[in-house]
Amino acid sequence: FAPAHHSAMKYAGPARQELGVRTLFNVLGPMTNPAGVTRLLVGVYDDGLCRQLAQVLQRLGSEHVLVVHSRDGLDEISLAAPTHVVEQYGDQLRDYEITPEDFGIESRSLEGLQVRGAADSLALIRDALGKRATPAGRKAADMIALNAGAAIYVAGVATSLEAGVNMAQDAIASGLAGERLRELAAFTDCFGDVE
Repeated sequence: FAPAHHSAMKYAGPARQELGVRTLFNVLGPMTNPAGVTRLLVGVYDDGLCRQLAQVLQRLGSEHVLVVHSRDGLDEISLAAPTHVVEQYGDQLRDYEITPEDFGIESRSLEGLQVRGAADSLALIRDALGKRATPAGRKAADMIALNAGAAIYVAGVATSLEAGVNMAQDAIASGLAGERLRELAAFTDCFGDVE
């Protein structure tokens, strides 16, 4: 989305891809968001960036931010490893670690969650937000609940991370999350048939 909102990014993008390594551009997005959001869940590729990015976002006027990096290297909350969190709320910064078990979710390997393209990704998301008929679909549902729950908390809809994860789990189990995906797909018409 960056090239659509930041005209200079259309020139930087090809050079960045050619380098084949992560660059400063990977962390600039949240700091230059044209929507002016003040509540963010941000994943970073390097644990050392968690506190630094939270401090920068705080100085830029963010209200509530979670910057996350999991021990298994993901730039999101992981199902397979503890996740380092730096939470910025107003003028407070707090470092802590969370695990899936903190939310009643069993830690499991990420096997089966890697996809080979858009069609595989859509199939996995449908399973995760639908019947959860496959082991990968159940894992994906848990991964979605952990990360969506964190976003729900940061948005101020839930009073704690745990409450946010519970709300996300309820939305998945009730079918509400799948229904919202179908509504989004119909609205944007970019996913094709998601029934």
